[in-house]
Amino acid sequence: MDPLNSPLEVGMRTLVLLSVSFPQPLDVAQMVYMDDAILHSGDLDGPPSLHPTLPAGPGELALKRARIEQGLIILLRAGLAEVEATRQGGLLYLASEKGTAFVELLEAPYIGALSDRAEWIVHRGPDRLSIREATRAITDRWTRAFNSSLTTPGADHG
Repeated sequence: MDPLNSPLEVGMRTLVLLSVSFPQPLDVAQMVYMDDAILHSGDLDGPPSLHPTLPAGPGELALKRARIEQGLIILLRAGLAEVEATRQGGLLYLASEKGTAFVELLEAPYIGALSDRAEWIVHRGPDRLSIREATRAITDRWTRAFNSSLTTPGADHG
């Protein structure tokens, strides 16, 4: 199993995010954008990014939803998160008491950095609509950079 961006790693990042946002539940779409904002906070005029900007950035964002959903399954099975149904038929997730206590026990510097950025994005960073717009802008920038790397100066494209 690849430990980078595995369901377990993404689940831990999600648990940190849910713990910081507690008691406010989040839906999967919010978690996708907020997780990306936590990892690439420097691109959103926040604290320095935890992960570098990679040429495959848009692909990372595309895979994130499935990884977060897989991570949520782990959290739910372990009793670290809970799920609520909305009146509109959607699902919202929140950290359980056991989940917030678990995060408080973790002492790794990476978890501390995640918590700091989760605090920023949940309490002081851009609002959720702005996060979506900013993430879209980042994805557009990645796409332009990727497309420009495919063209070579002086090449005949006609």
